[in-house]
Amino acid sequence: MKYFSKILIRPIVTEKMTALQETENKYVFEIPSDINKIDVKKAVEQKFNVKVSKVAISSRKGKAKQMTVKSNGRTIRTDGFAKSKKRAIVTLIDGYNIDLFSV
Repeated sequence: MKYFSKILIRPIVTEKMTALQETENKYVFEIPSDINKIDVKKAVEQKFNVKVSKVAISSRKGKAKQMTVKSNGRTIRTDGFAKSKKRAIVTLIDGYNIDLFSV
């Protein structure tokens, strides 16, 4: 199995995700694009010492972006895409929780 530090890139903490943590015991993590549900479940259980009941994964395609750069007095316009992201929503069994803000 891959190292769980490379599987769980970072937790996603927003108002909506905090509400999910409090009401439904769900936590959201950003993950690499080549990881599946089984790897996410094992990584969360090993890293945080909890029991996972369900894992849901969603992929988000990067948005189209435009950038303007000034170089030597000329204005250069370029088009591109923001990075695509994949996130995992992990549901824990009742009685378990993860403290994301402890050091």
